[in-house]
Amino acid sequence: MLAFTRLKDELLATQVEARNAKAQLEGEVALNRRLWTAISDLSTSWEVELMDESKEEARGDALVDQLCYLGATLRDRVRDALHIGVKRAMAVVCSSFSYDMEVVSHGFVIDVSKTDAENEERLHTLIDDAEVLGEWLARLFELEVLPPVTSSGAGEDGEDRDAD
Repeated sequence: MLAFTRLKDELLATQVEARNAKAQLEGEVALNRRLWTAISDLSTSWEVELMDESKEEARGDALVDQLCYLGATLRDRVRDALHIGVKRAMAVVCSSFSYDMEVVSHGFVIDVSKTDAENEERLHTLIDDAEVLGEWLARLFELEVLPPVTSSGAGEDGEDRDAD
Protein backbone atom coordinates (compact mmCIF):
# COMPACT_ATOMS: atom_id res chain seq x y z
CA MET A 1 0.00 0.00 0.00
CA LEU A 2 2.88 2.35 0.80
CA ALA A 3 4.34 1.78 -2.66
CA PHE A 4 0.97 2.55 -4.21
CA THR A 5 0.69 5.86 -2.27
CA ARG A 6 4.21 6.85 -3.28
CA LEU A 7 3.48 6.00 -6.89
CA LYS A 8 0.25 8.02 -6.74
CA ASP A 9 2.12 11.05 -5.29
CA GLU A 10 4.77 10.80 -8.00
CA LEU A 11 2.06 10.57 -10.66
CA LEU A 12 0.31 13.68 -9.29
CA ALA A 13 3.62 15.60 -9.16
CA THR A 14 4.37 14.55 -12.75
CA GLN A 15 0.91 15.71 -13.85
CA VAL A 16 1.50 19.12 -12.25
CA GLU A 17 4.90 19.39 -13.97
CA ALA A 18 3.33 18.36 -17.29
CA ARG A 19 0.59 21.02 -16.95
CA ASN A 20 3.21 23.65 -16.12
CA ALA A 21 5.35 22.61 -19.09
CA LYS A 22 2.29 22.65 -21.38
CA ALA A 23 1.33 26.16 -20.20
CA GLN A 24 4.90 27.36 -20.74
CA LEU A 25 5.00 25.83 -24.24
CA GLU A 26 1.65 27.38 -25.13
CA GLY A 27 3.02 30.75 -24.02
CA GLU A 28 6.15 30.25 -26.13
CA VAL A 29 4.05 29.30 -29.17
CA ALA A 30 1.86 32.39 -28.72
CA LEU A 31 4.95 34.59 -28.37
CA ASN A 32 6.46 32.96 -31.46
CA ARG A 33 3.31 33.76 -33.45
CA ARG A 34 3.30 37.38 -32.25
CA LEU A 35 6.98 37.76 -33.17
CA TRP A 36 6.39 36.32 -36.65
CA THR A 37 3.47 38.73 -37.11
CA ALA A 38 5.59 41.70 -36.02
CA ILE A 39 8.50 40.62 -38.25
CA SER A 40 6.14 40.05 -41.15
CA ASP A 41 4.52 43.47 -40.74
CA LEU A 42 7.89 45.20 -40.46
CA SER A 43 9.28 43.31 -43.45
CA THR A 44 6.19 44.12 -45.50
CA SER A 45 6.33 47.82 -44.66
CA TRP A 46 10.00 47.97 -45.68
CA GLU A 47 9.39 45.66 -48.68
CA VAL A 48 11.89 43.06 -47.42
CA GLU A 49 11.39 39.48 -48.59
CA LEU A 50 10.41 37.15 -45.73
CA MET A 51 11.87 33.70 -45.40
CA ASP A 52 9.42 30.90 -46.27
CA GLU A 53 7.79 30.40 -42.87
CA SER A 54 6.38 26.97 -43.69
CA LYS A 55 9.87 25.53 -44.18
CA GLU A 56 11.53 27.40 -41.32
CA GLU A 57 8.82 27.23 -38.64
CA ALA A 58 10.19 24.04 -37.11
CA ARG A 59 13.65 25.56 -36.62
CA GLY A 60 14.04 27.35 -33.33
CA ASP A 61 16.45 29.92 -34.72
CA ALA A 62 14.30 30.93 -37.71
CA LEU A 63 13.17 34.08 -35.90
CA VAL A 64 16.76 34.99 -35.10
CA ASP A 65 17.79 34.41 -38.71
CA GLN A 66 14.92 36.56 -39.98
CA LEU A 67 15.66 39.35 -37.48
CA CYS A 68 19.36 39.35 -38.38
CA TYR A 69 18.53 39.52 -42.09
CA LEU A 70 15.94 42.25 -41.49
CA GLY A 71 18.40 44.23 -39.33
CA ALA A 72 21.15 44.04 -41.95
CA THR A 73 18.76 45.01 -44.74
CA LEU A 74 17.37 47.98 -42.79
CA ARG A 75 20.89 49.10 -41.87
CA ASP A 76 21.78 49.15 -45.57
CA ARG A 77 18.65 51.10 -46.40
CA VAL A 78 19.21 53.64 -43.64
CA ARG A 79 22.82 54.08 -44.82
CA ASP A 80 21.53 54.60 -48.36
CA ALA A 81 19.00 57.11 -47.02
CA LEU A 82 21.76 59.00 -45.28
CA HIS A 83 23.72 59.20 -48.51
CA ILE A 84 20.63 60.32 -50.43
CA GLY A 85 19.89 62.96 -47.80
CA VAL A 86 23.39 64.36 -47.78
CA LYS A 87 23.55 64.49 -51.58
CA ARG A 88 20.13 66.13 -51.81
CA ALA A 89 21.03 68.63 -49.07
CA MET A 90 24.21 69.53 -50.95
CA ALA A 91 22.16 69.98 -54.13
CA VAL A 92 19.70 72.23 -52.29
CA VAL A 93 22.52 74.32 -50.80
CA CYS A 94 24.17 74.70 -54.18
CA SER A 95 20.94 75.36 -56.10
CA SER A 96 20.82 79.07 -55.26
CA PHE A 97 24.28 79.78 -53.99
CA SER A 98 27.79 79.66 -55.31
CA TYR A 99 29.62 77.13 -53.15
CA ASP A 100 32.57 74.99 -54.02
CA MET A 101 31.08 71.47 -53.81
CA GLU A 102 34.43 69.99 -52.81
CA VAL A 103 34.70 72.38 -49.87
CA VAL A 104 31.09 71.63 -48.84
CA SER A 105 31.78 67.88 -49.04
CA HIS A 106 34.41 68.17 -46.29
CA GLY A 107 31.86 69.38 -43.76
CA PHE A 108 32.17 72.48 -41.64
CA VAL A 109 34.86 74.95 -42.61
CA ILE A 110 36.81 76.29 -39.67
CA ASP A 111 38.11 79.82 -39.45
CA VAL A 112 41.89 79.46 -38.99
CA SER A 113 42.06 82.95 -37.47
CA LYS A 114 39.86 81.81 -34.54
CA THR A 115 40.53 79.53 -31.58
CA ASP A 116 39.21 76.00 -31.35
CA ALA A 117 36.67 77.15 -28.76
CA GLU A 118 35.43 79.94 -31.04
CA ASN A 119 35.15 77.53 -33.99
CA GLU A 120 33.30 75.03 -31.77
CA GLU A 121 30.88 77.77 -30.68
CA ARG A 122 30.36 78.78 -34.33
CA LEU A 123 29.71 75.15 -35.25
CA HIS A 124 27.06 74.78 -32.55
CA THR A 125 25.45 78.06 -33.61
CA LEU A 126 25.29 76.87 -37.24
CA ILE A 127 23.74 73.56 -36.16
CA ASP A 128 21.19 75.34 -33.95
CA ASP A 129 20.33 77.79 -36.75
CA ALA A 130 19.82 74.92 -39.21
CA GLU A 131 17.64 72.81 -36.87
CA VAL A 132 14.16 74.05 -37.89
CA LEU A 133 14.91 74.54 -41.57
CA GLY A 134 16.81 71.25 -41.68
CA GLU A 135 13.74 69.52 -40.24
CA TRP A 136 11.61 71.01 -43.04
CA LEU A 137 14.10 69.82 -45.65
CA ALA A 138 14.25 66.34 -44.14
CA ARG A 139 10.45 66.07 -44.22
CA LEU A 140 10.52 66.80 -47.97
CA PHE A 141 12.52 63.61 -48.53
CA GLU A 142 10.76 61.35 -45.97
CA LEU A 143 8.42 59.78 -48.53
CA GLU A 144 11.39 58.70 -50.62
CA VAL A 145 13.33 57.30 -47.66
CA LEU A 146 10.92 55.90 -45.07
CA PRO A 147 8.37 53.12 -45.47
CA PRO A 148 4.74 53.94 -44.76
CA VAL A 149 3.62 53.69 -41.14
CA THR A 150 1.59 50.56 -40.43
CA SER A 151 -0.31 49.60 -37.33
CA SER A 152 0.31 45.91 -36.64
CA GLY A 153 -0.59 45.99 -32.98
CA ALA A 154 2.79 44.40 -32.32
CA GLY A 155 3.53 46.80 -29.48
CA GLU A 156 2.11 46.10 -26.05
CA ASP A 157 -0.48 48.83 -26.40
CA GLY A 158 -0.62 48.79 -30.22
CA GLU A 159 0.33 52.47 -30.43
CA ASP A 160 2.53 53.91 -33.13
CA ARG A 161 6.10 54.22 -31.83
CA ASP A 162 7.28 56.65 -34.53
CA ALA A 163 6.33 59.87 -32.74
CA ASP A 164 9.18 62.36 -33.18
